[in-house]
Amino acid sequence: MPDSLRWRRAIVIVALLLAIAAFPLLIRVDAELDAAARLSGSESARVADALKDRFHSPYTQIALLHMSGVPTPRSADGRRILSNLSQALRASAGVQGITSYLDREDALFVGEDGSALLVVGLRGSQGSAPALMADLRERTDALQSRLRAQYPAAALQWTGEAVVNADIRRTSAAETRAAELRVLPLTVLLLWFAFRSPIAALLPLACGALTIVLALAGIEIVNRYYPISVLAVSIVSMVGLGLSIDYALLIVSRYRDALAQGLSRAAAVTAAAADGGRTIAVSGATVAIGFAALLLVPVSDVRSIGIGGLLVTALAVSMAGTGVPVLLWLAGPGRLRDTGPRWRRWAMWVTQHPLAVLCAGGIPLLLLASQATSLRIDLPRGSWLPESAESVRTLHELEAVARGNFGQIVNVVLVLPVGERLQDEAGWRAESRLTRHLARDARIQHVWSASTLSPAPLLGPELLARLADGVRRSFVSEDGRLALIELLPRKSLATTDAAALVRELRALDIEAITGMAGARIEVGGVPAFNADYLAAVTHAMLGVAACVVCVTLLSLALVFRSVLVPLKAVALNLLSVAAAFGAVAIVFQRGIGASLVGLPRPMDAVFPIVPVVVFCIVFGLSMDYEVFLVAHIARLRRLGLGDRDALVEGLAGTGRVISYAAAIMIAVFGAFVAGEFALIKILGFALAVAVLLDASVIRLAVGPALICLAGRWNWWPGTR
Repeated sequence: MPDSLRWRRAIVIVALLLAIAAFPLLIRVDAELDAAARLSGSESARVADALKDRFHSPYTQIALLHMSGVPTPRSADGRRILSNLSQALRASAGVQGITSYLDREDALFVGEDGSALLVVGLRGSQGSAPALMADLRERTDALQSRLRAQYPAAALQWTGEAVVNADIRRTSAAETRAAELRVLPLTVLLLWFAFRSPIAALLPLACGALTIVLALAGIEIVNRYYPISVLAVSIVSMVGLGLSIDYALLIVSRYRDALAQGLSRAAAVTAAAADGGRTIAVSGATVAIGFAALLLVPVSDVRSIGIGGLLVTALAVSMAGTGVPVLLWLAGPGRLRDTGPRWRRWAMWVTQHPLAVLCAGGIPLLLLASQATSLRIDLPRGSWLPESAESVRTLHELEAVARGNFGQIVNVVLVLPVGERLQDEAGWRAESRLTRHLARDARIQHVWSASTLSPAPLLGPELLARLADGVRRSFVSEDGRLALIELLPRKSLATTDAAALVRELRALDIEAITGMAGARIEVGGVPAFNADYLAAVTHAMLGVAACVVCVTLLSLALVFRSVLVPLKAVALNLLSVAAAFGAVAIVFQRGIGASLVGLPRPMDAVFPIVPVVVFCIVFGLSMDYEVFLVAHIARLRRLGLGDRDALVEGLAGTGRVISYAAAIMIAVFGAFVAGEFALIKILGFALAVAVLLDASVIRLAVGPALICLAGRWNWWPGTR
């Protein structure tokens, strides 16, 4: 009897206690996870740190407030309303700076429709933004209600990076819950069809639910020490439920086979836990390899997916090895729907016509995989944020009337050589030359710097002494070696073009422009972060892929003591990944069938995170089914069956498990395609397509055909 049965009461009690303990953490997880990606050590991160530490800028984290439906701030009434609004906001402990038309009578702070724009500096970190925005929204809602007594169309609406990230966190949590509710009835139906028993159908679902709950609680704990992205919640929900049910189905299938061989109930549970447990351990290791590789990418949201994936995979393996045998013992498995004869007939046909099967299945897959060459990895043009978020709608309204692209402000920090200061004539001249050079760029609407704060063009460094301390420290560091130049792009400049502008700025010959040897710049802001993000992900992609492939090859070689089995498995996995990328290119870039997945228009590129995340997850999940099949064939060969007989019986025994498991996994991933988030939509679609192709064509047709053709060479140099 396995240990899990000896301690079955203790296991049940511990599982219940863990679920109860995880509940408080589960409640907080959506509110505390990070919606903004972080890129430690990048140039944009260094600039952000400099703004906070060297300049003490109140605008290291900003929100934009759009005031419309009231008199323009150029009028006396408008200035009065704007003044009252500013006072109400400054009363909040979370506000450390406000810039509007009251501070600078600049047309940039007045929309083309006469509305007003306020740039609000928020106190604290990005993680504190949701709480700060809740307070600020309460204040502006109260003021808006009073204004509407006189101006019925008055509106005070928040947007900007910090606000959008806070709304995305809330919207993402709601979408994840909605996806889980969508997939739940279909999952129950598929499990009932497989087991023909309501109780047995609920067992894998219970294991999946507990796995997800514990994984999310674990993420909340990790988040206290390392910021975890809200993306991890969706990945944990998607992968956790699918893996848990996959592994539960395998254990139940092994249990049913043992009962069919005449074993007692206790002996059948023991056999299923032993044999199925080994297979699940190998399978879980291959899935974990893919998630672990994501930790090599120096971007917080990619690493968050890796951490969440590792947690949920480890829990799914543990639950299958301990919880499922206990549940089998307590409730019984029902009767797994017997489709063995049909899979046996199919397996015999494959062994009789391996070349035909290989061509019929392989050629279409290769054609689909070839479309992956057209996949463009970049920041997609246009807005792909969920329109259900109020801040996103406000952002679009502001973009239509604003005189510049305030969401894409570029921060250029001029670093003077040691011994030079902006307060000196040479330093001032260097900053002025760079400012004038940047202002001549047709893509720039306006430039703010120390040398532009006075309308008198001939003033020199003596201007700094006339400025208020807070204003001066916003543009000049205390030691005078750093000068901040803020660039406001034209509102027509797309996100991709803003990132291209950053790359061009970084390539400038600063010494020639400023006339000062040793002068250099660092570029930050949202466009700079986007450029750094793309570079970090694309540069890490090749290394991540090589790591996953090599470690998987080595692991499978050690497990199966074979050269050909791991080579074939990796090659088929690469084909599965390429086919998924090809499907993404066809649907999301070319727009063929885009309306079926709720995409309003084709995308010119896919998000940089998509290829590396899809590769690692698909590679692991595809290997899941490969291990199920090959491990069973290897076990049958050890029992004395010949190569062809082992293949036939192995496919007959695992075909039903793979097909049911894949159907549930596709349903889980497909549920996330219906959401608003374009990124989650692409990830769900790519994973669903990959599992569909892998479980239907690759593992049950192309793979068996290759195994048949290789014969005993599959197991060389081992004895299996």
